[in-house]
Amino acid sequence: MDTLLEKDKIYKPSHEAVKQAAERISKVVLRTPLAESFTYSNRFQANVLLKREDLQQVRSYKIRGAYNKISSLPKEQLEKGVICASAGNHAQGVAFACNKLKVKGVIYMPGTTPKQKVEQTQMFGGDWVEVVLKGDTYDDSFKSAMKHMESHGLVFIHPFDDEKVIEGQATIALEILEQTDEPIDYIFAPLGGGGLLAGVSSMFKKLSPNTKIIGIEPEGAPSMKTSLKEGRVVELDNIERFVDGASVQKVGTRNFAICQENLDEMITVPEGKICQTILDLYNQDAMVVEPAGAMALSALDFYAEKIKGKNVVCIVSGSNNDIIRMAEIKERALLYSGLKHYFVVVFPQRAGALKEFVAKVLGPNDDITHFEYSKKHNRSNGPAVVGIELKDPNDFEPLVDRMKRKNFYGEYLNNNPNLFQFLI
Repeated sequence: MDTLLEKDKIYKPSHEAVKQAAERISKVVLRTPLAESFTYSNRFQANVLLKREDLQQVRSYKIRGAYNKISSLPKEQLEKGVICASAGNHAQGVAFACNKLKVKGVIYMPGTTPKQKVEQTQMFGGDWVEVVLKGDTYDDSFKSAMKHMESHGLVFIHPFDDEKVIEGQATIALEILEQTDEPIDYIFAPLGGGGLLAGVSSMFKKLSPNTKIIGIEPEGAPSMKTSLKEGRVVELDNIERFVDGASVQKVGTRNFAICQENLDEMITVPEGKICQTILDLYNQDAMVVEPAGAMALSALDFYAEKIKGKNVVCIVSGSNNDIIRMAEIKERALLYSGLKHYFVVVFPQRAGALKEFVAKVLGPNDDITHFEYSKKHNRSNGPAVVGIELKDPNDFEPLVDRMKRKNFYGEYLNNNPNLFQFLI
């Protein structure tokens, strides 16, 4: 919709509309705390406040937009029912709203959605919703949901590119501004399709124009950053799906237009850095957040000098994290921090070769965490895939040097993504 990109025709949520949304959702949506993080405040020598949307009943901010949209529909549309597509959090918000409002809903989710999110969606919706798993990505589910909508005459509840949804998410900004007497210097907010950031940035530009607004998306799914660079909405061919709550191939048209006008900066954060933040929050603050929920805090390292002595707000957007993902989260964090390395190691096929590797190649603090070896009787050397965890990233170069001097070095796998995925 090119007309939305014309500045005089850009949809902008009004202060009055957002106040009405806040009133509409007040009976079902929690007014979440804006709490100081002592850990991050000390680390960055700043006043870091966390807007704890992970404490919503559906454990994410998505209930705001979903409930605002559905509750604003006319009676005749509600009687037909609603439909949506979601990777998880929006689905739970729609399910919760359907149950509260006694509206029939059909919810399409990718087949790759973590089991925990699927079960939560069904639990919140109860007998009022039908969950359909379809496709591998949100975009696959979206296309299937649109076909279902057209054939059954349902109302589609978009997860981000909808005016009422944006206004619902914007209520977070009103709460933040009401919860602090100090001027906010920076606000960091995660972005997937852009509904949250479009709403929040609109209110901050009206009510706190001096606040710097920083948007964050995963490095493997830079949909908004790419679109802003190109000056138009761009659909990415391939994305990394690990941050399932914020990985979309195409941002919303309304959201793009608003963010293009409001954002001070749009950055991407590596998935490994996000994983490290998840582990830090769990270990240091007893907070369980999902990858998308950790994105705002993950960005602070890249602004360490700029935010020193400043008042900073980070939106913790959700905590729908499946416990079975923790092993992968730890692995990604170790890889990012330079503490986990995988090699093809060439072992001479003789007695004592492994003992020599352990005694003369590994450092005193190095630990083998992965080992795959198949003995080849007709060859003098046999390759093994070996994973080594270090205590200090500075131990990496000496380790490689010892492997080469002792003729054990075959290939380093961390920098070879295709081979890494195949072997590990």
